[in-house]
Amino acid sequence: MTSAPSATVTAASIPGRRWRVNAWTVGTLLVAALVAAPVIAVGVLAASPSDDIWQHLISTVLPGYVTTSLILMVGVGIGTGFGGVATAWMVTMYRFPGRRVFEWALLLPLAVPAYVNAYVFTDFLEYAGPLQSMLREIFGWTSRRDYWFPEIRSVGGAIVMMTLVLYPYVYLLSRAAFLSQPACVLEVSRTLGKGPWSSFFRVALPLARPAIAVGVSLVLMEVLNDFGTVDFFAVNTFTAGIYDVWLNMNSTSGAAQLAMVLLLFVVGLIVIERRSRRDQRFHQTTTRYKSLPAQPLGPWAGTLASIICALPIVLGFVFPAIILGGYALEHYEVTLEGDFLRYTWNSLALSGASALIAVAVGVFLAYGVRMGGGGATTIGARVASLGYAVPGAVLAVGVIVPMAALDNGIDGFMRSTFGIPTGLLLSGTVVAVGYGYLVRFLALSYGASESGLARITPGMDGAARTLGATPLGVLRRVHLPMLRGSLLTGGILVFVDCMKELPMTVILRPFNFETLATFVHQYASDELLEECALGALAIVAVGVLPVIFLSRSLRGLRPDADEATTGEPA
Repeated sequence: MTSAPSATVTAASIPGRRWRVNAWTVGTLLVAALVAAPVIAVGVLAASPSDDIWQHLISTVLPGYVTTSLILMVGVGIGTGFGGVATAWMVTMYRFPGRRVFEWALLLPLAVPAYVNAYVFTDFLEYAGPLQSMLREIFGWTSRRDYWFPEIRSVGGAIVMMTLVLYPYVYLLSRAAFLSQPACVLEVSRTLGKGPWSSFFRVALPLARPAIAVGVSLVLMEVLNDFGTVDFFAVNTFTAGIYDVWLNMNSTSGAAQLAMVLLLFVVGLIVIERRSRRDQRFHQTTTRYKSLPAQPLGPWAGTLASIICALPIVLGFVFPAIILGGYALEHYEVTLEGDFLRYTWNSLALSGASALIAVAVGVFLAYGVRMGGGGATTIGARVASLGYAVPGAVLAVGVIVPMAALDNGIDGFMRSTFGIPTGLLLSGTVVAVGYGYLVRFLALSYGASESGLARITPGMDGAARTLGATPLGVLRRVHLPMLRGSLLTGGILVFVDCMKELPMTVILRPFNFETLATFVHQYASDELLEECALGALAIVAVGVLPVIFLSRSLRGLRPDADEATTGEPA
């Protein structure tokens, strides 16, 4: 009797524990190292300062930075949380005039950068603006001492400006969570004697809590990343402080130390968000998805709901678009006679190139994970997608440090070997800006590629391989054609975010190199909003693109909900 051959079980033979050394693994680890390099550089520079500015910062401005940043985070977090959840619940569960329009229009303020909103409202509400001028003319007031008017350039004003354009993060995720809830759980709550409000607070809201927590976390990260609004309002936050310490005080180490404190804020946000959901699970107990019971509201309640939903759209999108459109029509000739077209080309070229590179790298990472490169590939891909959580000002400090070191190394080698100085080849060039964009926004393209590949059955890979196709051939001939929609979505998201990015661009851009974002910020800071209105309007117009994609994705979550309940077309 012949015994069966014994199999030797090793760690390498266990699925999920293999560490394959191939092109995908090596490439993924290299990308992860490139993404992690700026953050590591900030930490190293902060730990080994070259001057004694830290004690000066602690005794003077640091407490103000901490206090102001916390106030902004709390204020914007409360405003966006309440506004996003309330509007999402109303358009999901009730019928009232304009509801069909509000479902997608509530996403429109996401297209307007907070700093653009700040420029428009300041121009309209300040002492010399049209509103206060009209009030003085009507009531006969002659000076500021005759009346009181809220100061727009303040912490409170910054909270309002950011809330108006950031609440769609919470609205989007909350509405997706509400649409994903089975109607039976709400019906059970009603049969147990709970009214609409009690069912919302005790059933629907707890089920949507994870999504709401993620939305608020994204909002708070955007608050910490904001530079244009706080700089224009002279509000001292960490981002404004990093810019001031680096460029005005000429202290790179001091900026790095502030950047590390800001990074600790971000890490704290992530930890708090994860811990708030620790040991809590929210599962659906049924696969039967009955249509959500959209209840009709009476005339008064319906009108109130319409006003509540219309207010953020009007203030966050319609009003800025009208003001900017009027200024653009009136002053477009002056704008075009300047360097507007060059700034537009700079923005389009830089953002387009960054989007293409980010999509290519994102596909490489996602496909490397799909190829089963093992734990190293998976960990590398996760590290490479963490840049989106790091504020732009922090990344800007981190990008300069390794690039300056590389420039100095190249210059020293060329001088000693060939006697030729090379100067700065990377630092202070568009390469530095593009590198910063890639590090910060790679997560968007990687997420789109990963989700797209997840919808392709592994059987297609196996079939193509049995026909003799190489892994690269499978990617090129099978996956890329099927990923066209996902890659387009990821590329558009990266492109739009690059067009709007301000703090990283301001710090890393070459001398005399302007994008639409820096052009608008510079002119608006000089009280010349009319001459840069066309540029601001262009940024807003580009920002509408992802709103269209997001609204379409929401409608696909539950296509039968409205048809069965309301008789309205979906």
